Amino acid sequence: MSVASPNTVTVVPHWIDGAQSPSHSGRTAPVYDPALGVVTKQVAMADRAEIDAAVASARAAFPAWRDTSLAKRQTILFKFRELLDARKGELAEIITSEHGKVLSDAMGEITRGLEVVEFATGLAHHLKGEYSEGVSTGIDVYSTRQPLGVVGIISPFNFPAMVPMWFFPIAIAAGNTVVVKPSEKDPSAAIWMGQLWKDAGLPDGVFTVLNGDKEAVDGLLEHPDVQAISFVGSTPIAQYVYEQGAKYGKRVQALGGAKNHMLVLPDADLDLTADAAVNAGFGSAGERCMAISVVVAVEPVADALIEKIKERVATLRTGDGRRGCDMGPLVTEAHRDKVASYIEVAEADGAVVAIDGRGIEVDGEPDGFWLGPTLIDQVPVTSRVYTEEIFGPVLSVVRVGSYEEGVDLINNGAFGNGTAIFTNDGGAARRFQNEIQVGMVGINVPIPVPVATFSFGGWKASMFGDTKAHGAEGVKFYTQLKAVTSRWLDPSHGGLNLGFPQN
Repeated sequence: MSVASPNTVTVVPHWIDGAQSPSHSGRTAPVYDPALGVVTKQVAMADRAEIDAAVASARAAFPAWRDTSLAKRQTILFKFRELLDARKGELAEIITSEHGKVLSDAMGEITRGLEVVEFATGLAHHLKGEYSEGVSTGIDVYSTRQPLGVVGIISPFNFPAMVPMWFFPIAIAAGNTVVVKPSEKDPSAAIWMGQLWKDAGLPDGVFTVLNGDKEAVDGLLEHPDVQAISFVGSTPIAQYVYEQGAKYGKRVQALGGAKNHMLVLPDADLDLTADAAVNAGFGSAGERCMAISVVVAVEPVADALIEKIKERVATLRTGDGRRGCDMGPLVTEAHRDKVASYIEVAEADGAVVAIDGRGIEVDGEPDGFWLGPTLIDQVPVTSRVYTEEIFGPVLSVVRVGSYEEGVDLINNGAFGNGTAIFTNDGGAARRFQNEIQVGMVGINVPIPVPVATFSFGGWKASMFGDTKAHGAEGVKFYTQLKAVTSRWLDPSHGGLNLGFPQN
């Protein structure tokens, strides 16, 4: 790994008041190209003054944006959508250069984010209130949905474009102003989107990017002018964000970690299942909160399924995501080493390493942060390999004797983000979707991320807060309901009456 001097590389700035804003804090952090193993940029770390400046800009922009007509907001959303679709190749290259995922995967991430932008272009329909005429003599009652003000978005490294787009299109369309705090590991995508909003005609201050670390996170959580926080990341940090945000009186949705299971019944199509296990387990190098990390095989299918997975993994190319490979590197050397350490844990706990991703040949530079697809069989459910979120290309196999045993295993887990069942039995699938205690369920679909018109979020330790991302839940999160009771009096209706109002 090569580390360059901060003075020899570009410093990724903030985006404040519709322009790049160089940092004056004096603190930076390295940004790597994971496929090369070298520092290519530094990113600014905000101090308190820069946090205050970012929020102040968003606060100043809010009244005018709140009062901008829905028609004008929609025009800007449509323009942003068209620009993003036309230039998504640029954004994909930025993502690959800082995250490491292959270009096709980066393009897929952007496409899923575009779904939420497209949903937001029609937000006028979802902002409609209700009206009741004549609830009492001459009295009408109606409701409106109004924006909150300044909202913060704290996003993770694994989806530097898609996850922010789960939130900010709806927040902006609803009339809020947004401060995005991207991951310091891959911050450039957010700055690029700031310029795209500028090109689309968004007023300065409505979309702000604040780069930084825990100081920036705490600054947003504690700032009195920030009304709400949306977060995606690990469960311990999600819980921290939720508790701190609530402490400071904010509305919070905090999406945490996962340990997603795929239950495979004996009647499943094993070729389809093996394809799904490889795609969902090793796509984006397993750095997905919706990745399948545990295959729960109802015997006697495990041996046959493992052989089919081995056949498919043998055809995969791991390497630089710009070379047409199937799987790229992990995001940092430290994260790669942490993920690889679980293979040693598995061996010590008596599991069988069926495919070892350490030391594989790659189509890339030797200093890249490489770990190939890894398959571990007969994983004890007491092992850390099973109980902890690994967040890498490590797929575990747990063998069970029945459907019931598999469901109990999944339901007894701490997480409840996503799960899937593979079967040709419609009755078993229907029973599974009812009995499983998980927020997002796939039936012969390994990564059941809902489309933008539905809402994303898990159960249990995978979600803190009661409002999920995008869809109707997202609209609810970024608006507050106001009820208006109205009476236009006839002059003859005057007079004093100090009694409690009656119908």
